[in-house]
Amino acid sequence: MLFDIIKSSSFARLMENHLRDMLIYLFENDQNFGILCKIDHVTFDPPLPKHINDEFRAMTLFFLAGYTFESARIDNDILIFEAGFGQENIGSFVSVPLLSIVQIIIDDTPAFVNLALPQEQHPIINIDKHEGVQNSMSALLSNPENQKFLKKK
Repeated sequence: MLFDIIKSSSFARLMENHLRDMLIYLFENDQNFGILCKIDHVTFDPPLPKHINDEFRAMTLFFLAGYTFESARIDNDILIFEAGFGQENIGSFVSVPLLSIVQIIIDDTPAFVNLALPQEQHPIINIDKHEGVQNSMSALLSNPENQKFLKKK
């Protein structure tokens, strides 16, 4: 089942490695690109003013070109670049965990799509299967009408 694959840590590592390789390839070939990412996992240093932060959507597109592209680097599992924001062009270093990148876009076309659901970002996936079955069974049996579905010994 697809959900079992995309939630696995080994698939997340595979996607993260592929993301890293793709970004390095783009850097080495001086290819500008955009990243569509989950803004909840992005950090800004220094932090941006509230009026600018409030403008970001849950999925935000950053385009890396010019100085932003030149300043970009990968440090461990994080893409870091400097960018200016708002009418004031407030400078900040943007840190994006690789697995928070959902798409890499080149010339308005998605060139990479990340389907991984990393466990640390999706706590519901960490539920033990046995615990989930027990919770489902408890919910089912909480209705007296469902007692008829129990096997008699």
